Amino acid sequence: MTQEGQVTPPPVMWAQRSNVVYVTICLEDCKDPAIQINPDNIYFRGIGGTERKAHEVTINLYDEIDPDKAILSPKGRNFELVLTKKNQGPYWPHLTKEKQKYHWLKSDFNKWQDEDDSEDESSFGAAGGAGSHDLEEMMRQMGGLGGAGDRKPNFDDLDDLGDDAEGPDSDDDEMPDLE
Repeated sequence: MTQEGQVTPPPVMWAQRSNVVYVTICLEDCKDPAIQINPDNIYFRGIGGTERKAHEVTINLYDEIDPDKAILSPKGRNFELVLTKKNQGPYWPHLTKEKQKYHWLKSDFNKWQDEDDSEDESSFGAAGGAGSHDLEEMMRQMGGLGGAGDRKPNFDDLDDLGDDAEGPDSDDDEMPDLE
C-alpha cells in the first residue's frame, strides 16, 4: 500500500454512490503533486502539510474504475477525485482491495450515502432541490417554519401575569454599592 520509512501517507477520505467513488486526499500547501489514476489503483506523491514533508501512497482499489472518466479537482487544502466505477451497481464494502484498516483512510461522512438510500434523497434538504419543498411542508404540519398554524409569541401578555404573592421579583431591587 505505501512505502515504509520516512515517507508517510497523507490523510485520505472516501465515500461512494452506486456509480462513483469520491476520494479526497488531504494535504495542504502541496508542492509538485504527482497523481496517477489507473483502472485498479491511485498513486499520489507530494510534499506539503504543516511539516513540509514528503507524502506518498498507492491505493489498490477494491474494484476497477474508468480512469478516462476520472475528475480531479485540486483545492487549496486537498485534492478531490470523482472516480467512475467500471462495474456500476453494488456498493464496495471498502475502498481498498486489501481488507485492512489504515490509520490514514477515513470515511467522508459529508458525502456518504448508504446503498439503501435512494438517489432522490440526496437533494432532500438542498436549497431549491425537489425535496426541499417537501421538507418545508412537513415542518409546517409539525408546527415549524412559519406555517399556517404557527403563532408568534406576544410578549405584551407577560405584563398581565402580575407579581408573585411574595411581592416584586428579587431582580427588581436596587443593586448595592460596591465598596
